[in-house]
Amino acid sequence: MKKLIINADDFGYSRSVNYGIVDAHTEGVLTSTTLMTNMPGAEHAYELGEKHKSLGIGIHLTLTCGKPILKNHRTLVDSDGNFKKLYHYQKLFHIDANELYAEWKAQIESFLNTGLIPTHLDSHHHINNLEPILPVFLELAKEYKLPVRHNFKIKPEFGSITTTDYFEYNPEILLEGIKTVLHEYKKAQTIEVMCHPAYLDKSLMIGSSYATPRIEELAMLLHPDIKRKLQRHFQLITYRELQKEEA
Repeated sequence: MKKLIINADDFGYSRSVNYGIVDAHTEGVLTSTTLMTNMPGAEHAYELGEKHKSLGIGIHLTLTCGKPILKNHRTLVDSDGNFKKLYHYQKLFHIDANELYAEWKAQIESFLNTGLIPTHLDSHHHINNLEPILPVFLELAKEYKLPVRHNFKIKPEFGSITTTDYFEYNPEILLEGIKTVLHEYKKAQTIEVMCHPAYLDKSLMIGSSYATPRIEELAMLLHPDIKRKLQRHFQLITYRELQKEEA
């Protein structure tokens, strides 16, 4: 039976996002999430993580949203001390790899200081797969011995990396008939489907370019037909189980 990780990005963004993710797990098919340690809802997310041990929680390394954990950055922030927006990284840009390593390490350590054990690493806005940034991401994954999201081309020189066979950007694939879903993943035994379930609040509506679709994603993950279909044809797992299998 194929193994499926359904992962919600943006845990810690806000309380409404946090509650949506937890409901998608406890009442639906969500198995995993990744937490933004620098965001206002992070402490609330840690509290929920302590209460819901079956939810796999990784770290959503952040470079394009909110403020950094560390201060005195030169190349990572704008004049107000906020992380630069995603558009900054869509053409030519300069980034100090040592600054990035220090910031992302601080984000990981912030998570570890809570006593929670992360299941894997990914990044907000897939910023990790940019050429100047990917080496830092992989260095930290190896340092902390964590699996990663398969959103970049894996090359032999990267060495051994624990990840899924396939990464799905579009969660609406889960609405398709089971024959279509299985055909889409016929060459993969392990799959991660990314999603962004949430309830809506003002901070999300103002701060995110992807807001109202989160309600539809949450409804999909909670739908009993989706739950029956996936549980019948997939083994729903987290990155924790994936890493144990490859150990």
